[in-house]
Formats: sequence, C-alpha cells, structure tokens
Amino acid sequence: MMRQLIRITDPDDPAIVEFTNIRERDLTRSGGRFIAEGTVVLRMLAAAHHAGTRFKAHKILLLENRVDGLDDILSAFPPDVPVYVASGDVLDRIAGFHLHRGVLALGERLEPPPLNEVLNGLPQRALVVVCQGLANHDNAGSIFRNAAAFGVSHIILDETSCDPLYRKAIRVSVGSVLTVPYARGGNIEALLQTLKDNGFAFWGLSPAGKTSIRALPNSERTALILGTEGEGLPPHLLASIKTARIPQMPGLDSLNVATAAGIALYETAHAMGLLPDL
Repeated sequence: MMRQLIRITDPDDPAIVEFTNIRERDLTRSGGRFIAEGTVVLRMLAAAHHAGTRFKAHKILLLENRVDGLDDILSAFPPDVPVYVASGDVLDRIAGFHLHRGVLALGERLEPPPLNEVLNGLPQRALVVVCQGLANHDNAGSIFRNAAAFGVSHIILDETSCDPLYRKAIRVSVGSVLTVPYARGGNIEALLQTLKDNGFAFWGLSPAGKTSIRALPNSERTALILGTEGEGLPPHLLASIKTARIPQMPGLDSLNVATAAGIALYETAHAMGLLPDL
C-alpha cells in the first residue's frame, strides 16, 4: 500500500518547523536531532532506523517531483514516520535557500552506551580512529567516509571536536556518519587511557612521526589519533605517545587531515587483514 503523503503549502506550517532555515538551525540545534539531506543519506537513515540501535527518524520532507522513485526507501520507514511534500518554491522558503536535492529528513541519535562498554565489546581485531580538536565539518565527513571504506570499528571525537551530525558533515560522509559507530566527548588524555585499558595500541599521526605508517608493529587492536587541521596534534601529546608518519616528498609541510586519514587507514587496515582480498 502506498504511503500517504501530507502536502505542505504554507512554509510556516508548524508541522515542518524543524526544517525551517536549516543552515541556522545547524548551528543552534541540540538534543541529538539532525537534518539528513539527499537520497543516499535518506536510505542510510532508513537502514539505521530499522536497526533500531543508534538512530531514529521523526519525519521526512520531499520536493513533490522527487517522490516518484523513492517508494523503496520510504517503505523502509515505519508507517508512523510522516512524509511531507511541497513545491519547489515552498520548499526553498522553508529551507531558506534553494534546495536542489529536494530530500530532507529529521533524525535523532539515540543515547550511546558508555565508551568503555563499547570498546570492550568490539571484535578482538579492531581498528579505531581518534580525533582531537577536529573543527572542520568537511574533514569530519571525509574521515567518516574513509573509516567506512577501510573497516574502522569505531570513531572517537574528543570534546573539542565538531559534531559529525552537522548537515554538511553527514552529506560529505555520504551517510557514513550514520553507519560507523562513534562517541564524542571527554578530553584526549582520558580517552587514550580508556583505549589503553581496553588493550589498544595507539599511534599519533604526524608529519614528524618516528615510525613509517607501513612499519607499525602488528597489533590486533589499533587506534590512530588525528589532530586538528593545520596544527595537528599538540606537541605535549606527541611527546607522550608513539607517533607515525606518512612518508612524502620534501617541500610540503603536511597532508590534509582527511587525506592523511585515508592513507593511514588503508595501510593499517591492510596490515591488520581487515580488507577483503580482490
């Protein structure tokens, strides 16, 4: 049976208030709610909602001419998730800018279990990413996408890192923020202690790292630590942990953090046997 669609003709309709001026709401939202944008991300939100462990969907808003072809995705949501449709003009007035994708959903992240419990429950062979001071949402999204590609079990963002549920981060990640488990909060020293308590060997990634990324000792549980854009990990932290580098040609200071993450994760995941043989 086809899902009933609810037509919106007034951009100030209270039923879709969460979608109004979404750029501004990105900066002020709270409570774990977020806006998912685009067909690919909507499909991943449907899968996450169905799994019922980390995310749920509250409502969907579509451009009227995008409805055709989305039946398979919409049918994956429970019947109690309302689907609203609007014309292009009304949708643009709701969002506050021209929304050419025409696909929005309001989601919510469910309360995650304690980090120690999560790490203890990971497979014996696990690769984890730790982000310290990561501030750029594009880089956050790219790191999640890389993590999904290379079999990362969990991402940890410290209290100074940005929220990966920011709309742009989700979009850049191509929905991987909804598929790769993560935790956010706490200071980096406490987070590293928790990793140590759960049997992880951890390496700070830096252009000045002492060990080549291809020469890391074998460890069934490995965590790679990434620093903020430009400055990288703080000197006092690098001085207190083991460090790794990506060898590169002279003359360039460093790689973009998301690019470095992709290279390091590939090398580490390959060495750990996490990648399929093709």
